[in-house]
Amino acid sequence: MPQRCTGDKAAVSLPPLVFRSPPSAAVTDAPGRRASPGSALSPGAPGSAALSPLDPCSQPLCRPQAEKRAQAAPDMHYVAAGPQGAACGWRAFAPGCLQAFNTPRGFLLFLCAAAFLQGMTVNGFINTVITSIERRYDLHSYQSGLIASSYDVAACLCLTFVSYFGGNGHKPRWLGWGVLVMGAGSLVFALPHFTAGAYDVQAADGVGTCGANRSVACADGASGLSGYRLVFMLGQFLHGVGATPLYTLGVTYLDENVKSSYSPVYIATFYTAAILGPAAGYLIGGALLNVYTDVGSRMELTTESPLWVGAWWVGFLGTGAAAFLTAIPILGYPRQLPGSQRYVVMRVSETHQLKDSGPTAVSNPDFGKTIRDLPLSIWLLLRNPTFILLCLAGATEATLIAGMSTFGPKFLEAQFSLSASEAATLFGYLVVPAGGGGTFLGGFFVNKFKLRGAGIIKLCLLCTLTSLLAFFVFFIHCPNVPMPPARRPPGPDGPLQRRLRLPARALQPVCGSDGLTYYSPCHAGCPGAAVPSPGGQKVYRDCSCVPQNFSSGFGHATAGKCTSTCQRKPLLLVFIFVVIIFTFLSSIPALTATLRCVRDRQRSFALGIQWIVVRTLGGIPGPIAFGWVIDRACLLWQDQCGQQGSCFVYQNAAMSRYMLVSGLAYKVLGFLFFTIACLLYKPPSESPDGLGASLPSQSSASDNAMDLPDAPSALQPHSDV
Repeated sequence: MPQRCTGDKAAVSLPPLVFRSPPSAAVTDAPGRRASPGSALSPGAPGSAALSPLDPCSQPLCRPQAEKRAQAAPDMHYVAAGPQGAACGWRAFAPGCLQAFNTPRGFLLFLCAAAFLQGMTVNGFINTVITSIERRYDLHSYQSGLIASSYDVAACLCLTFVSYFGGNGHKPRWLGWGVLVMGAGSLVFALPHFTAGAYDVQAADGVGTCGANRSVACADGASGLSGYRLVFMLGQFLHGVGATPLYTLGVTYLDENVKSSYSPVYIATFYTAAILGPAAGYLIGGALLNVYTDVGSRMELTTESPLWVGAWWVGFLGTGAAAFLTAIPILGYPRQLPGSQRYVVMRVSETHQLKDSGPTAVSNPDFGKTIRDLPLSIWLLLRNPTFILLCLAGATEATLIAGMSTFGPKFLEAQFSLSASEAATLFGYLVVPAGGGGTFLGGFFVNKFKLRGAGIIKLCLLCTLTSLLAFFVFFIHCPNVPMPPARRPPGPDGPLQRRLRLPARALQPVCGSDGLTYYSPCHAGCPGAAVPSPGGQKVYRDCSCVPQNFSSGFGHATAGKCTSTCQRKPLLLVFIFVVIIFTFLSSIPALTATLRCVRDRQRSFALGIQWIVVRTLGGIPGPIAFGWVIDRACLLWQDQCGQQGSCFVYQNAAMSRYMLVSGLAYKVLGFLFFTIACLLYKPPSESPDGLGASLPSQSSASDNAMDLPDAPSALQPHSDV
């Protein structure tokens, strides 16, 4: 500070203060560059003639600083280096112990926790329990699709408002309130379990056997449980509203408060947490589905029964409570972290250069704070071809991610003859290392190789090409578990069609001793109820349709499907792993390229527009498109009292073929979009004065806020490029 006078060291520690010199010397000095101590204090220097070098703390030292500000270039403006209210706390309550978290790493910790909870809830639990919700509340597939899409609808409605006004507001407060709303959505989503009453299965041990009464009385739809879909849609809508600030304001807040070279690593860590969330959701949700929905009740059903409903609601209660706890510290962070203003002048401008793009309006410090600037902001983004192409490429990748995350467990369940909980757990094991590792490595490579602009897009291009080639693994598939020739149980119903429909409550798959899977004990010719075996499984004896290999008597059948003996399982899993890891490997480089190809003042708004495009063209139609394609491979539909229910048996060869065609189509589109974006990207012709020279490594800048000058009046120049 100016009052600190300790001989020559004081002049060295005050780079903004210089000796009286001609105006031309002040103007030609590079903005943001510290004055050289040797040249400023040398007795022979031209600027030292006015004052004695033996009196470095004399009063005239402070006057030339104001003169230097007055002589600044007209196309530059100044911002304060030390923003007011930079302490971490809640209004007047800001204890000193909390200031240890008032750093980029501290904020990243809580932001990662919020992203982890969001991913676990929306992309993990929802996809895992959606079939259980259908069964429990008598929902059709299109109704569950509406529930899943309510999240993206809410996000699309809120993105423009949140990214435009939140980008110029107090970002941590927007983020904190968003996490609170997201937690409320989780609690609302679990509410039907407590208001719908106990789950009445109405099933006996003999159901599905030939000696049991197979007539099922169809209700007239008077249960009223399907009305709870509105509650689920409301919960998902709140999830979408609350998560909107995370991937727009959260990313830009990190990018604004760290060095440009560190930004990809911070963002990659944030997105890695968002990827690990769904993986944890699949693992925890799959484990919870092994627990009966009415916890503490004894039930004769097994997890393989089509009537089984697991404890789908427990996870939402946990994530709702955790979201409330996470929002509290986020709300306490300041508008800008201490020391963040130094990175304004250190950040390299890699904005895509537009022809005849007048920076007059954008250079105004008040641009973007009113609704009147919204049309111009949108127009500037639409004129940026690199930004548009990156948005379209992101939409193609989002389509694959949304489709695979929703139907990936179902694909594994059909190919490898697994139960729903086993398939969800196995898919989680793939997503944890592939999705999380790919996301983190993407940011690491950008930082390691110091990639800029076109180099980042080329990395995205390479990742897309690799995952495109790995998609050809869907040429192979696991054969269906052997089943007897399609025929109905004894009765006057006539021959079975290829795409047959059976009552849902009559589908009780059993594995015969001959290695074939039968639709029910009656299809296997089992006359009586099952008896428990020493291993805990239910075994049906004297099944007339199951041949006995070692005697003339009848065979037996075990409850559940036969296990798959597919020899191609390891190869399929390895290449699916490759597809996932390279798909996520390009996510952080693509996001970094988006941040670098738009103007600094439009970053939050650009991310909001990009998320709208990604969700509208990818997130919303992706599950619908993949669901329609997979349904084309169905062989056996469940009959819900005369109406077609969900699919019970898929044809594995057709499912793999349809997945191959869909995946290749979207991967080729993404490859083309990245290629054109790389060709059209135009890097800036030249850097601002002296700015580029200080930035390739930026190793001289410390992350410690104490390195900043202490003078409250110290100002730094800021370029609007």
